[in-house]
Amino acid sequence: MLFSAKAASAGSLLTVIVLSLAPAASAGPKEDVAAAAASWASALGTDDPEKVLPFYANDAVLWGTLSPTVRADRGALGDYFVTAFKVLPGLKVSFGEQLIRVYGTTAVNTGYYTFSYVQNGEPKTLPARYSFTYVQNGDRWLIVDHHSSAVPSAPK
Repeated sequence: MLFSAKAASAGSLLTVIVLSLAPAASAGPKEDVAAAAASWASALGTDDPEKVLPFYANDAVLWGTLSPTVRADRGALGDYFVTAFKVLPGLKVSFGEQLIRVYGTTAVNTGYYTFSYVQNGEPKTLPARYSFTYVQNGDRWLIVDHHSSAVPSAPK
């Protein structure tokens, strides 16, 4: 019995030594892009364009769900979110499946999300599909291209 206790203790010590020599696990680029999308969604839920804009690169382009025109400068992006927050009060977004592909310092995240908001005291939802293109800027992933459109009705 004494031998078993010594063996178990030695095994535990060996495990601690081996784990301390292994490189620390960190999230990979796909997880980092998913985290950037989740942070964007949290910022969107604040109803404050100034909290959303930092997720976009200075030269970002947005073709928004509610926009008939593309927004290609910082002021136009800000105007889009000001309008979106007025038209869709209490705006929140929840992501469905995300298909993230990383190509060095560029990543594409394509999938669907559902917007929720309150209109005339009634909760509403708007399912949409999206594509975000990101570029890595230091340790951050910034959106350089964002396209979103409402999911169309199924054909009859």
